[in-house]
Amino acid sequence: MSCAACVRRVESALRQVEGVTDVAVNLATARATLSHRPQWAGLEALRDVVTDQGYVYLGVPGDDRADPVQEEREREIRDLTRRFVVGAVLSVVIFAGSMTQGLPLLRDVPRPVLLWALFLLTTPVVFWVGSRFIAGAFKAARRKTSDMNTLVAVGTLAAYLYSVLATFIPDLFSGAGVAAHVYYDGAATIVTLVVLGRLLEARAKGKTSLAIRRLIDLKPKTARVIRGNDEVDVPVEAVLIGDVLRVRPGETIPTDGILLSGNSGVDESMLTGESLPVAKEAGSPVFAATLNRVGTFTFTATKVGKETALARIIRLVEEAQGSKAPIQRLADRVAAVFVPVVFGIGLATFAVWTVCAPQAGFSLAMLNFISVLVIACPCALGLATPTAVMVGTGLGAERGILIKGGESLEKAYKLTEVIFDKTGTLTRGTPEVTDVLVADGEDPERILQAALSIEAGSEHPLGQAIVARAREKGIAPRSVERFTALAGFGARAVIGAETWLLGNRRLLEAEGISPGGMADAAGRLTADGKTCVFVVEGRRPVGLIALADAPRAEAREAIAALKAMGLKVAMITGDNRATARAIGDRLGIGDILAEVLPGDKAAEVRNMQGRGETVAMVGDGINDAPALSAADIGIAVGAGTDVAIAASDITLMRNDLTAVPDAIRLSRLTMQTIRQNLFWAFVYNAIGIPVAAGALYPFFGVLLNPEYAAAAMALSSVSVVTNSLRLRRRWRKQGGPVPRVP
Repeated sequence: MSCAACVRRVESALRQVEGVTDVAVNLATARATLSHRPQWAGLEALRDVVTDQGYVYLGVPGDDRADPVQEEREREIRDLTRRFVVGAVLSVVIFAGSMTQGLPLLRDVPRPVLLWALFLLTTPVVFWVGSRFIAGAFKAARRKTSDMNTLVAVGTLAAYLYSVLATFIPDLFSGAGVAAHVYYDGAATIVTLVVLGRLLEARAKGKTSLAIRRLIDLKPKTARVIRGNDEVDVPVEAVLIGDVLRVRPGETIPTDGILLSGNSGVDESMLTGESLPVAKEAGSPVFAATLNRVGTFTFTATKVGKETALARIIRLVEEAQGSKAPIQRLADRVAAVFVPVVFGIGLATFAVWTVCAPQAGFSLAMLNFISVLVIACPCALGLATPTAVMVGTGLGAERGILIKGGESLEKAYKLTEVIFDKTGTLTRGTPEVTDVLVADGEDPERILQAALSIEAGSEHPLGQAIVARAREKGIAPRSVERFTALAGFGARAVIGAETWLLGNRRLLEAEGISPGGMADAAGRLTADGKTCVFVVEGRRPVGLIALADAPRAEAREAIAALKAMGLKVAMITGDNRATARAIGDRLGIGDILAEVLPGDKAAEVRNMQGRGETVAMVGDGINDAPALSAADIGIAVGAGTDVAIAASDITLMRNDLTAVPDAIRLSRLTMQTIRQNLFWAFVYNAIGIPVAAGALYPFFGVLLNPEYAAAAMALSSVSVVTNSLRLRRRWRKQGGPVPRVP
């Protein structure tokens, strides 16, 4: 594919395949991403429609084969390099041969002989060096459509055929009162410069996929499997779930698994972006393509092939890079009519110069017509968005920031408010019991035993903390009957013959129970940022358990960074208002949404959206899935599970809150780059086409030669891709001002 018109043509053709429901074709990656019904025409139908449109079908990439797009791109670069070298050498000779007045050696050469020589030199440039443009234009014409190849081919052939007629039938022009000029140098130079532009563009597009290639290159080739008493090196594709593998220091872990024996420090930077080794011991998870720094260990393979964390990341990044940002729709609409409009402008230019400026002659009318066709560049419009999305999502993947695609990037760019869930997101998620208070005459161990009995099977962090404290003291649980979990409040159970309640102040209020003498203690503990759990026997509060969940060390820094970016920050929690306020004050968060039931978090997000805010919800990706889905952008922190990736728009693989402002900053940089690319692509065509048509000639006597038009067209595409590649340097600049939304 050569331009945005090609993208539109392939998308339209693929949508006609039976069962296909959605298609997105990416010019920069040369990939099509599609959705289909269970019953559909199949891959053969895709191949047929692609080849029918005149394009090469490269198949479907898989784990067991090299990337076909990369292979084709490397082949294309080699082919374009050969063609450019031949074209450049011949163009220099042709240009020199056209300068008869400037080269004394050529002044005595008869003109017919010189024209024959120029014809023989130019013909291979036009029909071999530029064969891809002519072939592409012919294929498009057969389907009654047009694209960039059409513009280049018509412009080049017009100059070439005009020159051929002037060489072999000069009387045709003299009889019509037109000078028999030749433009062999123009035809050759146009082709050579456009090929150079395609070569530079192909190389630059290869660099935009650098991040995904680095991830793919991380895949290990072999694994050391323990079979009986022997260790056997096998291809990693031969490893099965349940196999036991051994990894030595300095080796790459071949699959995902659970460590069986040994200890290690593993470099997981390819997953999380965190450079410090992660300590591993028996029972710890290990991941494919991570590097074992120290220690030898054995592990059991739990996920292989396409199911490993690395494979999921690669798949997600590939899907993101194949997606379209909504901002690209404008470019797609322009591309749909671009080439026909340019042809109309070219013909109008020819007519105006021929009719309104007869003194300029037929030759200038033809040159300006050629310049208009050659300078017009739909490629820049087609590359403006996908190249930036590729670089942006690739950079994110390198830092453990997985962005679902162009739409997520654009929404993150527009954010005005970020909501954090408290427990496990702003805090460590591992609360500890700090205080156990009891009513007069009560035994603390009896109160802890009742709490342990109720929470023995709990998965709630507070319940697990209470269980841990009771077990530390050697307390055994009692049997429980009629256990009832009360979401957002606590739990009720019968122990012995008595009904017990364990929960927050709202549970007491709902049951009409007064906290009595426990109220003052609860107020004091809450003011310190602690969560209070009341223990009620019958209808009498007999104990109070206080727990604290310390804020993450980096939480305050992350929140300060978000505020510096001009974003509002809020915290949402089921804790009571006083506890939530204490945590918020420590972290610098003023907007506190407290005592929110789990099922109501999504409603609070929608309330903010109703006030005109564009909202990001930051949570763990599992417990907060409804709120993540309701937000404009869902950000799951430190959760690499399929559930987290499905629920969120951005998944942060490393458990570090500073990745939240990093992700938003990357989105802003990427969207700024897309806007710059589109601006310059539109401005280039808006200025270049009128100049090529001769708009400056009446005022300044300036005309644009076709050679310069070809150079400008080639550079426009390259400049768009190069600007996208600048994202790497801008992203890696540390200490610079964080970009704000204009």
